[in-house]
Amino acid sequence: MTETSAFIYLLPIIAALIGWATNYLAIKMLFHPHQPKKILGLNFHGVFPKRQKEIAEKLGELVANELFSMKDVSEKIEDLSTQTEVMEEIGKRIEKTIRGKLMSAFPMLSMFLSDEMIEKVTNLFKVELEEFLQSSAQGFAAKLEESIDVQSLVREKVHGFSSNKIEELLFGFMEQEFRFIEKVGAALGFFIGCIQVLIVIGL
Repeated sequence: MTETSAFIYLLPIIAALIGWATNYLAIKMLFHPHQPKKILGLNFHGVFPKRQKEIAEKLGELVANELFSMKDVSEKIEDLSTQTEVMEEIGKRIEKTIRGKLMSAFPMLSMFLSDEMIEKVTNLFKVELEEFLQSSAQGFAAKLEESIDVQSLVREKVHGFSSNKIEELLFGFMEQEFRFIEKVGAALGFFIGCIQVLIVIGL
C-alpha cells in the first residue's frame, strides 16, 4: 500500500477531527474573546459578551411578562389572604380565644355567652377580619407592584454578570448539549470522509 492510498483511508478520521474541532471552536466563540480583539484586520468578539446588554433586556422583558408577573403575584397574595382554609383556621382561633382567655379574664361573661352567642361573635369577627385582610392585601399588592420592577431588576442583574459568569451559567445546564454538538460535528466529518474515500476509490 502506497503512502497516497494509506492517506486516503485516513480521510474519515481527519474529516472527523476537523468536524469536531470546527464545532468546538464555534462553541468557544459564543463566549470568547470576552473583549473585542482585532486579528488580521478582523474584529472578534464572543457572541454572548457582545450582545450581553441586548440579552439582558430581552430576558428581563421575558421574565416580567411571561414568567414572573408582579400582577400575578399580587393576585395570589389577595387570594391567599381570604382563602376558605385560612378563614376557617382564624375562626377556630377566635373561638378558642373567646372560650379560653376571654372567659378566664372575665368569668362573668360565661353567664351571657352561650354556644350560640359565641358562634355569632366568632362569625362577626371573621367577617370583619376577612374584609380587613382583603383590603390590606390589596394595598400591599399595589405597593409591591409599584416598588418592584421585575424587568429592570433582571436586566440589571444579567447586565452586571461578568462574561465568565455567563459562560459558567450556560455551561452549567447546557454542557451535554454542547458536547453533543461537538460529537455531531465529528460524526458528520467522518461520514463525509467515508464518502470521499468511496469517490476516490471509485475513480
